[in-house]
Amino acid sequence: MSEVGHTVEGMNHGEQLPLWDDAADEPAGVRPRRALDETRPAEASVAQASVAQPSARAAHWTDAVGVFDLETTGVDVTSDRIVTAHVGLLGPDGSARSARSWLSDPGVEIPEGATAVHGITTEHARRHGRPAAGVVAEVVGALRELFAAGVPVVAYNAPYDFSLLKYEALRHGVAPILDPTPVIDPLVLDKAHDRYRKGKRTLEVVAAHYAVPLVGAHDAAADAIAAGRVAQALARRFGLAARVHELHTQQIGWARTQAESLTEYFIRVGRLDPTDAVDGSWPIR
Repeated sequence: MSEVGHTVEGMNHGEQLPLWDDAADEPAGVRPRRALDETRPAEASVAQASVAQPSARAAHWTDAVGVFDLETTGVDVTSDRIVTAHVGLLGPDGSARSARSWLSDPGVEIPEGATAVHGITTEHARRHGRPAAGVVAEVVGALRELFAAGVPVVAYNAPYDFSLLKYEALRHGVAPILDPTPVIDPLVLDKAHDRYRKGKRTLEVVAAHYAVPLVGAHDAAADAIAAGRVAQALARRFGLAARVHELHTQQIGWARTQAESLTEYFIRVGRLDPTDAVDGSWPIR
């Protein structure tokens, strides 16, 4: 969960930036950008070209990464609701090439505990947020666009965000993303490649460890962008040169192994019954 703060409050939700520039060879910001729900002929091929050829050298998955984060009413993926969301695209240097952020009226009270994390009150969400069904549909659509173009989507602790989005989609009659692919989860990668490092593995701590600035933690946009840059930093640090779909498959196994290890620890310290287990499903539950 991340705090949204002032960046969402003044946002004009009718003028969202698209996930793609209008031309593959044109720097971001040179021409006005179109909204995601505007269409034109051959848009899919333009989107694919913009990520397939970021430079003259062979493309690597870090050359173009999608980023995704949700801030919510709580931590139960089956029943809690989206309050804010961010989907964006980063270039090879970690710069934000395009972005969309949403503020939703979740249709339920936002608990004080959740507000303390992300800063959004029930009153603010009702006054400034858009209906949840429309927000959920647009977030799902933005992610589908990235996946369709073969762009990996980075989400820190991916099963949380993708699972909660799935249940929100089902709740509002939107076709859910049931098999998000390819996904990059910096939490799984960090645990797999620096297994014995002591300390917490929150996004703030891990970002600091890899010298990635995170200003305004618990803001959906700030967290999503920081997670994307952490993923790129991990790739550089540990030489993660596998093709992105192969890396996606590797993370499934790593996440399962990490859950088994955590289960053993929780049982040993009395936090789980011997018959219980931590769910290691990844990247969605």
